[in-house]
Amino acid sequence: MSFSYKNQILNCESVAITDLVELYGSPLYVYSQTKILENYNSFDSSFDNYPHLICYSVKANSNLAVLNSLAKLNAGFDVLSIGELQRVIVAGGDLKKVVFSGVGKNSIEIEKVLKLGIKCINIESIAEFNLITEIAKKLNKIANISFRVNPNIDAKTHPYISTGLKENKFGIDIDEVLKVYLKAKQNPNVNIVGIDCHIGSQITELAPFLDAIDKILILVTKLKNHNINIKHLDLGGGVGVNYNNNKTIDIKTYVKQILLKTKHLNCEIILEPGRAIVANAGIFVTKVEFLKQNENKSFAIVDGAMNDFLRTALYQAYHNILPVNKSNNGILKDWDIVGPICETADYFGKNRKIQLSQGDYLAITDTGAYGFVMSSNYNSRPRVAEVMVSGNKHSLIRKRETIQDLFANENIF
Repeated sequence: MSFSYKNQILNCESVAITDLVELYGSPLYVYSQTKILENYNSFDSSFDNYPHLICYSVKANSNLAVLNSLAKLNAGFDVLSIGELQRVIVAGGDLKKVVFSGVGKNSIEIEKVLKLGIKCINIESIAEFNLITEIAKKLNKIANISFRVNPNIDAKTHPYISTGLKENKFGIDIDEVLKVYLKAKQNPNVNIVGIDCHIGSQITELAPFLDAIDKILILVTKLKNHNINIKHLDLGGGVGVNYNNNKTIDIKTYVKQILLKTKHLNCEIILEPGRAIVANAGIFVTKVEFLKQNENKSFAIVDGAMNDFLRTALYQAYHNILPVNKSNNGILKDWDIVGPICETADYFGKNRKIQLSQGDYLAITDTGAYGFVMSSNYNSRPRVAEVMVSGNKHSLIRKRETIQDLFANENIF
């Protein structure tokens, strides 16, 4: 296991978390490189020799060390901004394996990706299509495109991360997209290469994915009837992870079901997993600064805060919280694990039965995805350090910010 106890001390692979905290400080993100690669390979190997591309969703965790680890496995990448694309380039990613998604691409971004020559642009609106064709014509380029369809599928996930319903801002209504494909067919500055569909995140049942595929297959038939033959189906990401002993999707079963429905098309399958690759490969380590008890509640006030890890405050997400050292002689009771920020939402867990003493360290699990990438400098708090572990080796992959870093780009008026 990537995170396990040895002699009562939590380890990442073969390195004690206590050693990492002593060397790199607290709060701290710690990632297991072995687990990241193992999770990627669970997707990649499930396809056997069938044509496919696993495009890691960079938004989940964009650290260069994470991206480089995946680039060495010839992974593809799903990016949502020029900033993410530049990270992929610096990390050694292959531009021919990059898809560019997002509802709000601007002209600067579009011009950049057309000049670079990425694999595909996933188009989310007619207005975006018109802008891409204008820029492609100006540059004398042909843009490889797919249209993101919105299949009106309820993914049964948190409303903030549901993307496949008509009420969501994403994609083009599946009942309207045929006419957009027909318009694109007539344009000499675009090359139709695929269909894109992403219905949401943290989905723990297969049914919504399979329902979406059924709707897409109907669209594929309509396109064929108009002599539009796609080269790939991009089925997005969204596979959920086990945050709280919840049942989720088996990757091999997931891929097998996809191929059962799509193999007859003889086209490449693209998947865009992010959370499923990095979430359980990371922990967030934080120190108990104070224990505070009143008549109704017991609080463990830690040095980490909602600016460091936002998921609990934003989504009311549940993450397991473990003592780094299980051999302490602290107080065993139900604790609320809270941060120092003046917001009631600044907490990591409520009513957690843990044995605690002041000065203990806690590990918030499954924080490799949407952890550091969503952190901020709220309350003028420097962002924390990130460390990667492989076997018995470890390295600082992002240094801790300083107070001076916070205002280095500011000026007094």
